[in-house]
Amino acid sequence: MSNFIVRKVAVLGAGVMGTQIAAHLANAEIPVVLFDLPAKEGDPNGLVKAALATISRLEPSPIATVDRTDYIDIANYAQHLDQLRSCDLVIEAITEKAACKADLYRAVAPFISSQAVVASNTSGLSIALLAEGLPDALRERFCGMHFFNPPRYMPLVELISSGRTSPALLDELESWLVSRLGKSVVRALDTPNFVANRVGLFSMLAAMHHAERFGLGFDVVDMLTGPLIGRPKSASFRTADVVGLDTLTNVIAAMRSAFDRDAPDPWSRYYTAPSWLSALISQGALGQKAGFGVYRKKGKQIQVFDLITQAYRDCRDSSDEIDPEVMSILKNRNAAEKFGQLRTCSHPQAKFLWAIFRDLFHYVAFHLADIADNARDLDLAMRWGYGWAQGPFETWQSAGWQSIADAVQADIDADRAMSTAALPAWVFARVEHGGVHRSEGSYSARGGTIKPPSTLPVYRRQLFPDRVFGEEANSSVMSGTTIWENEGVRLWTLPEIDNDIAIVSLTSKNHTLGHDVLLGMQEAVARAEADYKGLVIWHEAPFAYGANLKEVAGLISGGQFDRIGSYIAEFQKTTMTLKYARVPVVAAVQGMALGGGCEFLMHCAKRVIALESRIGLVEAAVGLIPAGGGCKEFAIRAWQNSARTGSKEPVDFILPAFTSIVTSRVSGSAMQAREQGFVLDSDPIVFNAKELPYVALRIARGAAEAGYYPRLSPRNVKVAGRAGIAACEALLADMNQGGRFSEHDCFVARCAATALCGGDIEAGSLVDEQGLLSVELNVFLELVNNQKSQQRIQHLLDTGKPLRN
Repeated sequence: MSNFIVRKVAVLGAGVMGTQIAAHLANAEIPVVLFDLPAKEGDPNGLVKAALATISRLEPSPIATVDRTDYIDIANYAQHLDQLRSCDLVIEAITEKAACKADLYRAVAPFISSQAVVASNTSGLSIALLAEGLPDALRERFCGMHFFNPPRYMPLVELISSGRTSPALLDELESWLVSRLGKSVVRALDTPNFVANRVGLFSMLAAMHHAERFGLGFDVVDMLTGPLIGRPKSASFRTADVVGLDTLTNVIAAMRSAFDRDAPDPWSRYYTAPSWLSALISQGALGQKAGFGVYRKKGKQIQVFDLITQAYRDCRDSSDEIDPEVMSILKNRNAAEKFGQLRTCSHPQAKFLWAIFRDLFHYVAFHLADIADNARDLDLAMRWGYGWAQGPFETWQSAGWQSIADAVQADIDADRAMSTAALPAWVFARVEHGGVHRSEGSYSARGGTIKPPSTLPVYRRQLFPDRVFGEEANSSVMSGTTIWENEGVRLWTLPEIDNDIAIVSLTSKNHTLGHDVLLGMQEAVARAEADYKGLVIWHEAPFAYGANLKEVAGLISGGQFDRIGSYIAEFQKTTMTLKYARVPVVAAVQGMALGGGCEFLMHCAKRVIALESRIGLVEAAVGLIPAGGGCKEFAIRAWQNSARTGSKEPVDFILPAFTSIVTSRVSGSAMQAREQGFVLDSDPIVFNAKELPYVALRIARGAAEAGYYPRLSPRNVKVAGRAGIAACEALLADMNQGGRFSEHDCFVARCAATALCGGDIEAGSLVDEQGLLSVELNVFLELVNNQKSQQRIQHLLDTGKPLRN
């Protein structure tokens, strides 16, 4: 099979989605050209330039590093269509109007290579209809490629065939999206709003309908439909504000129009914007983009629109508003009991919750054959595209398939549901199987069969893929074979993958690095050296939150400072054990790697980092400095870099590290971590975190096969010394022009400078690695004995927030 290579991409449309798709392509090191209409006045490229200018201000940031926009070329349709000829992929992301898209396709088609792929980012228009606007030669290479907002962070991409799209091309695109862009792909059917938005929109409409029916405030509904039921904090009405109330109204109208045009739908009468929604829009309350919508901010107070008074009021507190009985029900971990209690509870909040779940179950069962290839695709689409903890079929199955089916049908028969359409016969036929999800696959209402997950080769790279409730994993692969474990770590292997590479995983709470973890990591390295060819550090996020501050605080309160010194010495011994292991140690990092967690990865032979990793040395926030070898590593790297360049002193490379440490700066991505020096240029960054263990095992195997051995510990490290400390203090003074730092902040910063510069010694002095560790340890102990640092540690443990004293 030939390789599917995308050397350059064109994105048509510099709106919110188009610009962010372009940004994520640039994150992935793919050259992009971003098109839009020529501006009516001034610079013809003004629209695209304005879009790119706003991108760095968006939160969360679409760009992994500030320079990413430099790799997005600017173009307009009047002057630069020739640039399309060199593009392997063209993604259209303009307004959701079929006529506008057809006009654009006619204009650009003559300039698109016959080998290029053309895709529309439409969120719900017919792909078959859009394909009619393209020349016949391009139709086999045209499809829907629907990213979810924001494209960098939301995993889901719906891939939709036009009916004529080459199946082989779709396979290639799916593989590329999954591995290159880090996406989770669902093959959607060419129906209005595809899968996730079809179900998500109905879920929102059901919440609106039942909120009015049961007289619940919108803020109360959001309290009930957020994390308490496994949904994002934005819940229902906050999500509407994020989407945009006008956009939501347009989507509702488009769905209603599709039903009227194509086929009647039992729920079509609910696809009408409520009168209160239309009233808000008429007042300019469009949601987040307008500064107010269902919610608004008045001073420091968040207010919500009240249906009864037709005016804004202050939002209420969940502890006051959610009925205690309902809260108790929602905290029940037994899904079957929980749903039984919701059905029988007389409180309006419980009745509301049962109603929105009942109607959602009814809707997805009735429409499964129309909107998804199988139940697994539908459930994963809601998890990946809407951030739900479980998809609707998973929730149903976990609560007892038959009992929920009987309850839903009973409410339909009693005219309590939003529609009187009967549940399809297949629902009751699945009773004997316990639901739609099984170990071998998930039920397809279209084919009346069980459909297994995709077998595309790209998914072999996911050793631990996302699974749905009821889908049993291959137990030997999922759990592996345990070699040894203690209270802090587990050492194990995956015999089916590579029995010669051991894996060590943290099992401590929040993956903090307490005494058990330190001793466990040393034991893991010793066993790997004795019996294996390499060692991978991997577990689900977070990678590690750093030292166990609770342990440290306990020792402080007991006046056991000698034991704190022993703990730090053990920490240093552990990081040095990782660095000088006789087999390659590879850190597979995702999520947070803070403080000691960052020091762990800095000392490994190799690192493989998921893009969405947040890495930093944050000890200054609690009045301490990195003392597990983090300062030492920066000192050594500064010496190595200065020797390499020949024209710079170590202090030139110390200053950026000093800034990161004293500000407790955490990287916003793996690429930023590389810029900050926590990650090396040679360390691969993986866009799909589910590929981390596969890649890490391969890197460990490759290093072992290449004859890996650790370098000798450096003995003549040239340090910045007193001159470096002075340079750091001068930089700190510049940073503190506006009084940013307290007196204690400045003291902690000088301590960090001392450790980074090798101690209060002459500049250019030569020291060994152990000498640098000793400086770290002594400075750390000075700080831990300081009352203000102790106050910071305790305050963080008590409140979860840093103290600026």
